[in-house]
Amino acid sequence: MPSRAWTPPFPLDLGAVLGGLRRGPGDPSFSAEGGVWFAANTPCGPGTLHITRVSGEVLAEAWGEGGPWLLDGLPALLGADDTVDEFVAHHPVIAESRRQRPGLRLGATGRVWDLLFASILEQKVTGVEAFRTWRELGRRFGESAPGPKPLKVPPTPQRLLGLQDWEWHQCGLDGARRRTLINVAQVAHRLEKAAEMRSRELLEKVPGVGVWTSAEVAQRAWGDPDAVSVGDYHVAKNVTWALTGTPGDDDGMMELLEPYKPQRHRAVMYLTAAGLRRPRRAPRFSPRDYRRF
Repeated sequence: MPSRAWTPPFPLDLGAVLGGLRRGPGDPSFSAEGGVWFAANTPCGPGTLHITRVSGEVLAEAWGEGGPWLLDGLPALLGADDTVDEFVAHHPVIAESRRQRPGLRLGATGRVWDLLFASILEQKVTGVEAFRTWRELGRRFGESAPGPKPLKVPPTPQRLLGLQDWEWHQCGLDGARRRTLINVAQVAHRLEKAAEMRSRELLEKVPGVGVWTSAEVAQRAWGDPDAVSVGDYHVAKNVTWALTGTPGDDDGMMELLEPYKPQRHRAVMYLTAAGLRRPRRAPRFSPRDYRRF
């Protein structure tokens, strides 16, 4: 079992940096019990990483063919390549959030497939629906993760391409997201270059992958500080409300964020971390369950 100890030369909020990799409660590939555990597909094969913090030192253990690759990427995963020191806050509320959270950084997994797979499931549905489908697909078709923790590695492109219609249906996936997943799975090996090239445009060449999906991947795969989730049902309303007191649309949000370019996503991240969300007065959307259709 390979392992590694690493001392970050900066303040680090381990849970906040890695929390964005978790896709809802019951995520079969992620656990926060006894440190952070997550299973992933890597260029070398499946791997599991376990990360704990002891005083100022980060301790990591890994299992599986992809374990050494995950250990090599530990510093980048925890934000060692982040450009947070270049960020300038132009609004007092953002400046205060940053001051209170010196350990909040953007990490980079260095891989695209697992993140793109999960983000497609979250397209134009409630979180409850997306997380339920992620759990079902992972538990049914993901490989058992190496190591002592009972996790699942997210299904590979090849595994998803082999699914039958009834198997997709049992996991609650509608036709539009299924078609996009199939489109992506067919060219997944080419899309891994997006992390190396830091290219959202490469991802958006695939039918069904738009600016929202590519931004969600870029934020996590290469820690893109400027990848704003334009098109999200909540983000624009929350950002404009936090900065002006009035919820607005994507155009209004991007106008407000213009001074933060090329770190606009980081500004959004600080507002989100501070819990600044518009008051909700309308009824919540009822999650749909495509397994019943």
